[in-house]
Amino acid sequence: MASALGPATKSALISKLAAIVGEAHVASDAAGLAVYEFDASDEAIAGHHLPLVAVLPGSAEEVVQVVNLALAHDLPVVARGAGTGLAGGAIAARGGILIVMTRMTRIHEINEIDRYAVVEPGIVNLDLSNTLLQQGYFFAPDPASQRVCTLGGNIANNSGGPHCLKYGVTSNHILGLEVVLPSGELTWVGGPSGETSGYDLTGAIVGSEGTLGIVTKAMVRLTRKPEAVAVLLAAFPSMDAASRAVSAIVAAGVLPASLEMMDALTISAVEAAFHCGYPTDAAAVLLVELDGLAETVAEHGEIVARKCREHEATMVRHATTKAEQDLLWLGRKSAFGTLGRLAPNYYLQDTVVPRTKLPPALEFVGQLGREFRLEIANVFHAGDGNLHPLMLFDRRERGAIQRVLEAGDALLEYCIAAGGAVSGEHGIGMEKKDALSLCFTTDDLRAMAGLKRSFDPRELFNPEKIFPSGFSCGEVNQLKQQSLMRDGMYVV
Repeated sequence: MASALGPATKSALISKLAAIVGEAHVASDAAGLAVYEFDASDEAIAGHHLPLVAVLPGSAEEVVQVVNLALAHDLPVVARGAGTGLAGGAIAARGGILIVMTRMTRIHEINEIDRYAVVEPGIVNLDLSNTLLQQGYFFAPDPASQRVCTLGGNIANNSGGPHCLKYGVTSNHILGLEVVLPSGELTWVGGPSGETSGYDLTGAIVGSEGTLGIVTKAMVRLTRKPEAVAVLLAAFPSMDAASRAVSAIVAAGVLPASLEMMDALTISAVEAAFHCGYPTDAAAVLLVELDGLAETVAEHGEIVARKCREHEATMVRHATTKAEQDLLWLGRKSAFGTLGRLAPNYYLQDTVVPRTKLPPALEFVGQLGREFRLEIANVFHAGDGNLHPLMLFDRRERGAIQRVLEAGDALLEYCIAAGGAVSGEHGIGMEKKDALSLCFTTDDLRAMAGLKRSFDPRELFNPEKIFPSGFSCGEVNQLKQQSLMRDGMYVV
């Protein structure tokens, strides 16, 4: 293993790291490293992986020094934020040095004229937005974990959230990046104009999960706070009816800021925990947020309500106060946690189908539940077809983990064959790296491997991630791929 060092060498390494970041910001014993053994993914997927040592740098210069020390010892390097990732992307799969970015939280600049801010990657997503709101702006990507997840993690996974339907994912809001490359060099890519000549290196790094570099600063786009916001809640007698309403709303020329769906199991769990006002007799609800000019929001609200009623909605309610809007959103953003009360364990999938394929896709999810004897809850970004089924189980039950993993694989295969994608916003990490060969050809993977090799020829930055097991940048021809995509179809 790359991180195997003799006791004397390890002790010397730890002393050098302490000299760089401070002794209080180095963890090297079993107790100190235990917190970094996992992220938020299930251990059945990611396993148990302790880094050799974890460090918490306070500046880009300290990150550069740590990376160069790792290179001198031929040690893997893994960057980590808050550890909320669901795909095993921030786990030290081959040991080495874990660089935890949570001390780097400074906002260096807010430029209202050019509409950007320069911030460090350890800042919490919601803290960034709350700071910007004081000046009339916000940072649009808003994952469900935004109260704890960091900007660096959002960049690594190209995170989205409920509002990505209108505003896009993280890559749409990053103008430039300061990055420590696998060579140990510190450089900037992109810039305030958002337009650069040549290759889009910023776009390559966003979503690369720390395999191409470690972000130490980000130039983020400022989005103006809308003049008006409306939130509607619609109840339906079936998931099928709610799904058809989703397509009808978009087809009517309305682009909501967010368009979320929850099923009966989720509604029941949320209401039991928060009493948000969701109708517990509904088979499904749509939570629709509209924003923009007051006149447009009012007009679109009428269209949304009409389309919901045309598709069997039994109730459409407009939140009349900011407090009521916040309460409805509290239920949606807390749904995963409340569902955790229903079973000892759950496996959260993240996959995508075209919006018009939602009705058969949800029916297939129901079939999986019956076939694999699993209770499955659905709460997801319906507007862009980003499914998030939660498979509830008890790992103490013999065969339960295997059933869950088989059901998850079957769902991925179905969604890819339907023209969808292997991941919507949670990244690839360790969880889905073997699934890439289902939707990308050998030539596709060869191109990706070439990009990785050009940045990281020694393959030390976040190894064992993204690419299929047994695959390295120099072994693409040995990959046995079984693409489910039809010729001429592309995964985006």
